[in-house]
Amino acid sequence: MNGATPDRRARRPSAEPFLWLLFSAGGMATALAVPALLFLFGLAFPLGWLAAPDHAHLLTMVRNPIIKLGLLGLVVLALFHAAHRFRFVLEHGLQLGRFDRVIAMCCYGTAVLGSAAAGSVLLTA
Repeated sequence: MNGATPDRRARRPSAEPFLWLLFSAGGMATALAVPALLFLFGLAFPLGWLAAPDHAHLLTMVRNPIIKLGLLGLVVLALFHAAHRFRFVLEHGLQLGRFDRVIAMCCYGTAVLGSAAAGSVLLTA
């Protein structure tokens, strides 16, 4: 080959790096925020350890655009984290890699639909 580099196959761009970014960001956001929310709304408020906020106060908080954006970001990232994890469980854990495109479309499509549903709920709040 006269010292030339071997001809590489032309690859089409992949969405894989972006999906791994969503996976890692979703894992981090979920690991930081969800335990605190579960503690507050699952234990502390129902058991009376802390005074529970009333419905009007929570509704006022959720109507704040910054909190809406934060909640939407948390839901979107958590859904994409779960979709990516589920995809690779199916492909590698259950050896269904030959159905990669169908599994990816189903997993990430569900995450997109769930994100749209969360956005719709937050917009109407």
